[in-house]
Amino acid sequence: MNTSCFLIAGPCAAENERQLYETANQLFEQSSHFPFPLSFFRVGIWKPRSNAADFSGAGEAAFPWLKKINKDFHFPICVEVATPQHVELCQKNGITNVWIGARTSVNPFAVQELAESMCGGNFTVLVKNPIIPDLKLWIGNLERIEKIGVQKLFAIHRGFAENTENVLRNRPMWEIPIALRVARPDIPILCDPSHISGNTQYIKQIAQISIDYGFDGLMIETHYQPQSALSDASQQFTPAELTQLLSELIFKEHSNALPNELLRKPRTLIRNIDTQMGQLLAQRMKLIEEIAEIKQKNNLPLVQPEQWNQVVKTYQNAALKDELYQEFLQNFLNLLHQYSLQKQQKNQ
Repeated sequence: MNTSCFLIAGPCAAENERQLYETANQLFEQSSHFPFPLSFFRVGIWKPRSNAADFSGAGEAAFPWLKKINKDFHFPICVEVATPQHVELCQKNGITNVWIGARTSVNPFAVQELAESMCGGNFTVLVKNPIIPDLKLWIGNLERIEKIGVQKLFAIHRGFAENTENVLRNRPMWEIPIALRVARPDIPILCDPSHISGNTQYIKQIAQISIDYGFDGLMIETHYQPQSALSDASQQFTPAELTQLLSELIFKEHSNALPNELLRKPRTLIRNIDTQMGQLLAQRMKLIEEIAEIKQKNNLPLVQPEQWNQVVKTYQNAALKDELYQEFLQNFLNLLHQYSLQKQQKNQ
């Protein structure tokens, strides 16, 4: 079993002392059945709500409750912070594990202020993706935290607010966290399937996808009585349901000695193909420049549909017939044509 996986669980919001303590107590009782230890007990003390009338957490009153949970169950506590004042209060109350939420992450000024307030505080910081699909902004937020000396830094994928999604609460847009993984493989990335799903019936599917992609752990909302939760009731498990979920997920081994040996040959072949593809694409782009000069000298239009349709037909003749490849090919050809036209236009 992979023991390097991170697991974060706890309620969406701090409601009252009994709610927090009973949830933590049930998580403690269930934890012996978890495939790996609970890394953090998460809870929103301050909740940035879209509607001002919605419950937004117990605030500073929750600190004594969390201290008791830490004392009785030895769970590291992790809370959301959105202002330097939040950071100051956390540090004052002995909490140095914090996360920056998706709404805060859209504002570089806010993230910078949070980073500066944590300087020298020995914080562990988890940075959720911005609610908008902006990879550069997400990476920039991580780098802001990194620059002030934070050693323990995590990225949390919780999906993106897009009006086109009609089943899940937030669109996963897996290509963005995967691009983050490629750009910064040194930063652990966890998945928050609760916020992506918005409903417990989809959490298992989303969690398994993230594990299959090689994410480093999960942040899952839990509540001892989800039906009575004051916020996000539909996406919270009971601790017992969390145990059941974890038992059904298939976790990946990080020790890959044998699989790496099996993968060596096909990966070598792919590297050779990629080298050839890179060289051929470079040659193609040089020919585009030559075509651009000819069109300019002869006053020819940039767009020539018959010629481009022939290019598309050439690719489609050798195309695989599965839907994913067809979608990839269409996107690739669109980008290829767009680049070609931009290059020719630049030379006009």
